[in-house]
Amino acid sequence: MAVPAAGLAPLTWSDAAVAAPAEARGSTAVDGTVVVDQGTNISVSLSADRTTLAIDLGTVLWLLPAGGGTATPITSTVQDATRPDFGPYRDRLVFQSFRTGTYGIWTMRTDGSELRQWTAGPDDDQEPRLSPDGRTVVFASDRAGANNLWLLSLDDGSVRRLTTSTSLEAMPTWSPDGRRIATVVDNTAIDIIDVATGARTRAVTAPAGATLQGPSFSPDGTRLAYVRTTGTDAALLVDDTVISDTEDVFGFAPVWWSDDELLYTADGRIRRRRISDGTVTTIPFTAALTVARPAYRRTPRDLDPTVARPVRGLASPVLSRDGRAVAFQALNAIWVLPIGGTPRRVVGDGYFAADPDFYPDGRALIYSSDRTGSTQLWRTTLADGTSTQLTDGEGGYLRPRLSPDGTRVAYQDAAGATWVMDLAARTTRQVTPALFGPGRATWSPDGSMLALAAVRPYGRRNLAGYNQILTVTLATGELRYTEVMPHRSISNRGNDGPVWTPDGSALLAVVDGVPWSIPVDGAGEPRRLTDESADELSVADDGSVLYLSEGRLRLLRPGAARPTTVACPLTFRVAVSEPLIIRAGAVWDGSARSLRSRTDIVVRDGRIARMVSPTTETGVRIVDASTLTAIPGLIDMHVHWHNRGRQWGDRQGRLLLSYGVTSVRGVADPAYDMLETRESQEAGTRAAPRFFGTGEALDGGRVYYAAMRPITAPAQIARELRRARALGYDLVKTYIRLPSEFEALAVEASHRAGIPATSHYAYPSPSYGLDGLEHVGGGNRLGYTQIASRIGRVYDDTVALLAASGGWITSTLLFAAVRYAHDTALLTDERTRVLMPASEYHILQELIATSTAEPRATMLRSFLAGAVDALLRIQRRGGLVVVGTDSPIDTVALGMHQNLRAMVEHGFTPYEALRAATANAATALGRGAELGTLRPGRRADLALVEGDPLTDITAAAAVRQVMVAGRLYTREELLRPFLTATPSAVSVTTLPALTAPGDDEHWWHAHGVADPCGC
Repeated sequence: MAVPAAGLAPLTWSDAAVAAPAEARGSTAVDGTVVVDQGTNISVSLSADRTTLAIDLGTVLWLLPAGGGTATPITSTVQDATRPDFGPYRDRLVFQSFRTGTYGIWTMRTDGSELRQWTAGPDDDQEPRLSPDGRTVVFASDRAGANNLWLLSLDDGSVRRLTTSTSLEAMPTWSPDGRRIATVVDNTAIDIIDVATGARTRAVTAPAGATLQGPSFSPDGTRLAYVRTTGTDAALLVDDTVISDTEDVFGFAPVWWSDDELLYTADGRIRRRRISDGTVTTIPFTAALTVARPAYRRTPRDLDPTVARPVRGLASPVLSRDGRAVAFQALNAIWVLPIGGTPRRVVGDGYFAADPDFYPDGRALIYSSDRTGSTQLWRTTLADGTSTQLTDGEGGYLRPRLSPDGTRVAYQDAAGATWVMDLAARTTRQVTPALFGPGRATWSPDGSMLALAAVRPYGRRNLAGYNQILTVTLATGELRYTEVMPHRSISNRGNDGPVWTPDGSALLAVVDGVPWSIPVDGAGEPRRLTDESADELSVADDGSVLYLSEGRLRLLRPGAARPTTVACPLTFRVAVSEPLIIRAGAVWDGSARSLRSRTDIVVRDGRIARMVSPTTETGVRIVDASTLTAIPGLIDMHVHWHNRGRQWGDRQGRLLLSYGVTSVRGVADPAYDMLETRESQEAGTRAAPRFFGTGEALDGGRVYYAAMRPITAPAQIARELRRARALGYDLVKTYIRLPSEFEALAVEASHRAGIPATSHYAYPSPSYGLDGLEHVGGGNRLGYTQIASRIGRVYDDTVALLAASGGWITSTLLFAAVRYAHDTALLTDERTRVLMPASEYHILQELIATSTAEPRATMLRSFLAGAVDALLRIQRRGGLVVVGTDSPIDTVALGMHQNLRAMVEHGFTPYEALRAATANAATALGRGAELGTLRPGRRADLALVEGDPLTDITAAAAVRQVMVAGRLYTREELLRPFLTATPSAVSVTTLPALTAPGDDEHWWHAHGVADPCGC
């Protein structure tokens, strides 16, 4: 029987689910198998009688004869089992499992019987090892707010803490006599701990730049074997001696087969190595992995509606203090909607404008705009439209929120710090440290405190945790984190709360996708306001609550039994382009392996009507591109537009277009920000590529990125898919802490809705028909990935699975930043210098400095070569490789060309690389008959470049003009609004920052930028 997680809705499962894995329940898949003889980052254990091996391949446990042979699975994919250990047994195992949404310690017999969960709850209990007598398990855990070692008694199930250090302890192992335990400390040392006394001895210290993994005592207890990883080298050591050759040794504890022989995994293989003479024997194995190709009918959005569409991208709506009007962002403008009336555009100058808030008297708005070249705070009077700039400096000032009396404004800077400005005194002060992706601030009714959503990591092992309420007392700077509910998160760190109620008794927040009222200081129980999905909370002085639900504004008045819909009669039409002829000197149509010379591309109604030799047609504008080459517009298949979208403002779309990117696919964004961007582009009110997007990614109970939706129960998946259908998602993305069973449910529900789904996992995701994989590597709940090894090598199991799955693999070559060491053309290009915000340019410079400095540069070059080699092997075995950047974790627009250039440098032909960014990407979008190639009937998305990119891939970046949906932009037009920054007459004095007492305990505040694992 399952042990329910305390405070959490347990996953629903039964013993029958173990016998009938989730992949057998799907109805959208065509089943098959892939037989592999390699495993990336697999660990191995040896039975006590030396007859059987256990390995963890694809988060499934397998058994095989100790001499090698066919591996037999003993757990299902929903078990999500790894790190098996026989200990002193021949027929039973202990292992870690993520089945219930956190890692727990489980045991089972090797025949599949007596499956038992021993630990459960909100903590991650990992890396279990059985004691020599088989009665106790040592494991690493993030219990009690630390990362220490714990002991589990298999006699009575009791758990006790072994260590209490502030260090990160991991990978424990027993000495043969059971009196000592060795553990890795902070990834850079190995300590030996006396179990009885707790005394600690430092056994190994890693040299500078190295990390350590997997200690293992010799049979006599006098020696330690372990793995040391340094840059591009992963070596097996005994004490201080390296005993491996050039192998890629996986970072797990080797097993002592005898006093002179070690069993370990390396190079995708299981190996035995004799210490005395170096003799190595490979133990062969094969394993049959289930692969289910997606088999469902996609229902893509109509890109050519003949009627006006209702606007659903109502971003950042805010209720006026008197509850009579709503201000919001839509169609690249700010609007005010009198409740019961018609919306009026009050800011719409073509620049970025976002996050309005009403002044207390309702006569003016405060908001962010980049109309003077950088994102500043502005005030606009509603009666006459007079606009006044309020801030100065480098810019990147976001999410303003006025104090209850209107004399101060709280806002955030580009780094994630919150500030408070006195509007009359023209002074500003930083009141929180820089945080990673904080939510919008709310004021206490008396103006003495701010509250905002901020992530509090659960432990030091990774940065995932809970979106909690962070309060700051403005008089003292005191910071305090509070859970909204036990082991629950605010649904995203945007506008989902907290929002202070006018009487100060409660904070409103969206939890589990629905709105709640949470008493301040725990005075009472949280109260759910409605059962419908909700986002973007706002409250009026009388307590009326406004929110968005499935694209509708909903209003809950005090005392009302049910919310009502606030009608917003706002529509838009897809912009219609003028007919024209592009007279190109040459054309690459996206299919041919050579250029077609001197061609007229006739464009009508946003599509290519004809491609002919130069004509004498009259009455149509002719664009002279006789010195240029027309190519299909580039498609970036992995962006996070709104990760730092407010910092970028109007520049982001312009920079992408200027580098020839005509479509992007967002893979995790706040849903209504995504809709607003998509509709603005379609309506022609924002210069930007086409936007194929999704809302927040579906993650597990713990999250890190701001645009993640924490999922803790199956009902939430159903709610999220209703929301996805209502908002017209182009994609559903699952993230790294969503349990496998939930991921399978999400994929099945997505496919029923005709929406593709993507993930971070090479397996088991393909077993239930997932459509694609993001990253060659990327974030992973294990702390390492089973796609690539710790030194960046990809083995044949990954390649075979991805080639056979029928899904795409997105490149996201973050390591390509090392190329700036020898290729700075993109960095110094006028487009980059003009259109990149100052804050983003600083981030890029820091990235270049760290990526090109040795020894890191050598490591990144090796990782880059390995990643491209994997992509090339996948493509040449029939897989679908597409280009994506992961911007802004990588650099907006520039990352596209770094990916292309790196692919060509490491084996792709320019033709193959360009196809990955055009025709392949269009196929993955389900738009292969519309985008990615130039031919009659296709959509007119193209770039006009100097040179021949089929022979020189750098020519793909030499864009002079670009066209999206038949709308033509010149490079000069794209740069013009930001060529000259408007001087500011505003002067604001910066006061010393508040210093929070005792803030040293908030160690994660030092992590103000994105985790480099990829999202």
